[in-house]
Amino acid sequence: MIESWKTHRTFMDQVNIVTKLFLAVALFFFIIFIHNFDIMLYLAFFMFAFLLCVAGTKWKVVASFVVMATFFALTSSLFMIFYGNGTHILLEFGFVKISVESLVRGLHLSLRTIVISYFGLSIAFTSQVIMIFYSLMQHLKVPPKVAYAFMAAFRMIPLMIESVFQLRNSLKMRYQMISNKNYSGFKRFKHLLIPLLSQNIRKAHRLSVAMEKKGFHDGKRTYYYHVPFSYRDILLVVIIIVLIALAFTCANYLPITGISDAR
Repeated sequence: MIESWKTHRTFMDQVNIVTKLFLAVALFFFIIFIHNFDIMLYLAFFMFAFLLCVAGTKWKVVASFVVMATFFALTSSLFMIFYGNGTHILLEFGFVKISVESLVRGLHLSLRTIVISYFGLSIAFTSQVIMIFYSLMQHLKVPPKVAYAFMAAFRMIPLMIESVFQLRNSLKMRYQMISNKNYSGFKRFKHLLIPLLSQNIRKAHRLSVAMEKKGFHDGKRTYYYHVPFSYRDILLVVIIIVLIALAFTCANYLPITGISDAR
């Protein structure tokens, strides 16, 4: 599905997934120790610009995911904003008390989530599922039986979705011929769930037998696809370091809020 959203390819499409995952983990632990509010503001803006440059995906799709990521990042900090401690009260209504300190801490937490979410979206838009598991097998020594099982599971997701629509359409025709009391409420849910479970169990069993017969074991094997490291991996690391350095520089020389400690 993601491939159908692509409009063009960027250099990040050729970066090894191991490098992307390593950078994501390193960035996650790095921003935990950033308490300057302006640095996080600039870093979130730069990561958003980075996402737009490397996604290579339809802008409507990128905008939809960005809105969802931003919304969940903001809502995740509401408890800290509404029920945090502080001396400068902005709004107090019952047990809800919003102070300047709690608002800053909540927004700072949201900015951390936004930075990681935007970088995660850039990874999702520029990575193929097949290449992910091939890279994990070749570089991180993930057992082939486990990797191929996950690839087969991803391949079955579109088949399961198609089965849902087919079964729903067939049940619509069947419901015209039987009494309403036989398919209302929980019975309607059972009519859809039980056939789906039985169909997909049969498909999974046939797939497991086929994989076993074709020799999908944990021994040494060759690969049709090779996922090497290249200069693009180094380029991505350099770009992320430059973005972080720019965020620190801008926060130092062009501060927006002047909040140096959001704890």
